[in-house]
Amino acid sequence: MKVAFIIQKIPVVFIGSLLLGIGINGFLVPYHLIDGGIIGIALILHYFFDLQVGLTMVLLSIPLFLYTWLRERSYFYHSLYGLFIAAFFIDWLAPIQHQLHLPILASAVLGGTFIGLGTGLMLRYQTSTGGTDLLAKLVSNSSSLNIGIVIFLIDGLIVTAGFSVLGIRTFLFSCIAIITVGIMSSLIIGPTKYK
Repeated sequence: MKVAFIIQKIPVVFIGSLLLGIGINGFLVPYHLIDGGIIGIALILHYFFDLQVGLTMVLLSIPLFLYTWLRERSYFYHSLYGLFIAAFFIDWLAPIQHQLHLPILASAVLGGTFIGLGTGLMLRYQTSTGGTDLLAKLVSNSSSLNIGIVIFLIDGLIVTAGFSVLGIRTFLFSCIAIITVGIMSSLIIGPTKYK
């Protein structure tokens, strides 16, 4: 039964991870925009230290995975392979960072759309990339908040905290990207409540 359950999720994780990789590398990175959550922190570290975004995302997710292992093991298992596949696609698609040449507003909206679709798709099928998505799942399950709204709030907090290093232009367009991520993931997830 568990094997069949995991096999059902594999296409969703691959499609969601591909969308994330395109959204991050094709649209956010060219303008040094960030997403929220662990990905946003990984992007900031990428911009300052040229670290691989996917690998950094994995390393930053370790504390949340340990917490989830202790609190809700099903989320741990459903997100672990999502994290590794998403990290692979994000780093594998890094060469497209210089392929698309769009205005910053279009990049923020399209990047947010791709990331929101990828995140929402995975969350709809009860998997994720780990990181703050795991935290959002736990908060959503213990409250009446839609998980997309919780992700939006966490992402907003991270971008607001990073305002001093981003600068006003990057901050504003990152906010547009994050709002788009929140809207798209909420639309994809719908009113579904995780069990």
